[in-house]
Amino acid sequence: MAEHVPRPTHGTRPTPGTGPTVAVVGGGISGLATAHRLRTLLGDAARIVVCERSGRIGGVLHTVDLAGVAVDVGAEAFLARRPEVPALLAELGLADVVVHPTRAAASIRAGGRTGPLPAGTLMGVPTSAARLDGVLSAAGLAAVAAEPHRPLHWRPGADVALGGLLRERFGPEIADRVADPLLGGVYAGRVDALGVRATVPALAAALDAGASSLTAAADAAAPAPSVAAGPVFGAVRGGYRVLLDALTAAARPELRLDTTVRTLERTAAGWRLVLGPVPAPEYLDADAVVLAVPAPAVRRLLADAVPAAAAAAARIELASSVVVAMAYRAADVAALPPTSGVLVAADEPLSIKAATHTSTKWGHLAPDATDGHYRLRTSLGRFGEAHTLQVDDETLVDRARADLATLHAITAAPVAVHVQRWGGGLPQYGVGHIGTVAALEAAVAAAPRLAVAGAALHGVGVPACIGTARAAADHVASALAVLR
Repeated sequence: MAEHVPRPTHGTRPTPGTGPTVAVVGGGISGLATAHRLRTLLGDAARIVVCERSGRIGGVLHTVDLAGVAVDVGAEAFLARRPEVPALLAELGLADVVVHPTRAAASIRAGGRTGPLPAGTLMGVPTSAARLDGVLSAAGLAAVAAEPHRPLHWRPGADVALGGLLRERFGPEIADRVADPLLGGVYAGRVDALGVRATVPALAAALDAGASSLTAAADAAAPAPSVAAGPVFGAVRGGYRVLLDALTAAARPELRLDTTVRTLERTAAGWRLVLGPVPAPEYLDADAVVLAVPAPAVRRLLADAVPAAAAAAARIELASSVVVAMAYRAADVAALPPTSGVLVAADEPLSIKAATHTSTKWGHLAPDATDGHYRLRTSLGRFGEAHTLQVDDETLVDRARADLATLHAITAAPVAVHVQRWGGGLPQYGVGHIGTVAALEAAVAAAPRLAVAGAALHGVGVPACIGTARAAADHVASALAVLR
């Protein structure tokens, strides 16, 4: 007897005369931005299906009500000097929701002391103008001062771990006390595992150009100060859910939450996605597919259809982290310094890697702008330390509160707490990452009407994700135009 194959209940190919069907796998910012761009390019006739494994949109963007006020517990800001987020918000009629940080400065905990975040570094790499007193020991300062006078051996085009390079040139303190906390805030990674070329590309370019020392390379790569440049960062008033909801409304996709895409298969006409549980599979036939999911999911879905792309995706590792967000009575945090937050050096005996003083950093979330409560976030977890997060929420809150007591003498109980776990939330840009991504994208480009988008490719920030989404949608729309 022939095996019974369930008939597709969603996603049969459109009838003649209707638009194409495009499947977008992943309902995070990359997937939703892809769907929105596809709707703009393909018009109302297109069927755009967004399949999201979890029960909500947004991926690692997530806004919660913390004591009744919207607070982001994933990414909270974007690089304002990149155009993608402001342009998208303007396109959605939301240009007026952009806010910028206050003038509060950041601080760093290193050597058992908390002080200003040192100026004059390029993502923790000292320039000749770096001011590292109070962060490094006398021996560490001497090592930094001596580096420009030591011969540098660099092979143009090479890629090495940034941590190893810093340790060889400046000793361990720069890596542990400055670069690691700065980059850990971006990637939840360790500086010893992050590649120079992907994480600080301007530094690698300066080295390729023949810089005589790492300090000289940082000098050449550091952007020139500009009074008229405007704010570095921005955020969305009301949280990123404002952007996510607007994208969904404008894209008008067929949104399939709690839907796992188990396999992706080539067909004569395009692609078939196998959805749902093994005992009751569902099929979605599509003319084109965009994968806007983490690298492990890309690897799994392309293992048979595009094995070269799957092999490249398998080389991208992920880091896990946790955000513990808390609201306090303002009087209970009176000892909090007027800083935007504190980064924690890797060699400090603390559990958190950073604390964001949310109500100081963002004026619209200040106590007098909301309900009188003060809100802050702490972050825990670095690459390779997932085991430290495998405890219950109460333990994570206790660790965060203990560190706040050490750092800021805050001992009162918060009035509200939210624990947000990000298992495998951030891709690691390791040594050779640029080559890995090039191999992945080349293999995908060779397959018909297939594209990838997301944080694993060209930057982990929201602007970079939107940029990859736009490129993926443009590629797919162009390929579909050939079929018309």
